[in-house]
Amino acid sequence: SKFLNDKWMIKNGFLCDVQEHKPWWWNIKVQKLNLSAPLILLPEVSCQKAIEILQEKGYDQAPVVAESGLILGMVTLSNTLTSVLAGNAQFSDPVTKVIYDQFSKIGLEDTLGKLSCILENDHFAIVVHEQMQFNGNGSSFMKQMVFGVVTAMDLLTFVSRNDKK
Repeated sequence: SKFLNDKWMIKNGFLCDVQEHKPWWWNIKVQKLNLSAPLILLPEVSCQKAIEILQEKGYDQAPVVAESGLILGMVTLSNTLTSVLAGNAQFSDPVTKVIYDQFSKIGLEDTLGKLSCILENDHFAIVVHEQMQFNGNGSSFMKQMVFGVVTAMDLLTFVSRNDKK
């Protein structure tokens, strides 16, 4: 049934948006949101340390990224605390025990319309940028870099500050 769902098809890049009455911001690129660089945690960071870092830096969530650049998921303050208090994780466990590994990615060149479709179902999207990297032997590969984390509040703030009406 998801293949018959236009929003799912748009979110996953199988369909260009066919909405007739698009808001003024629909085709603006995600890069216009001027997101700040995210705080990134490595997978070996403990739950205790993650809680301390997030609270100290004033963040509610952070991507967990392996040293290779592979995005493993998102850790949130509330999920970490809930997991520890429920006994499903220990303060000493690595954050990989409490991450959300189901997340959506969006590129800087994608539209706010596509982002809006993602945010209808997800609390956040990880903004990624593809970067070509070369090895010492000259071979190249594409690597995704985390550029930011975007929430519905970021989109709402952008739209309300720049409302064309």
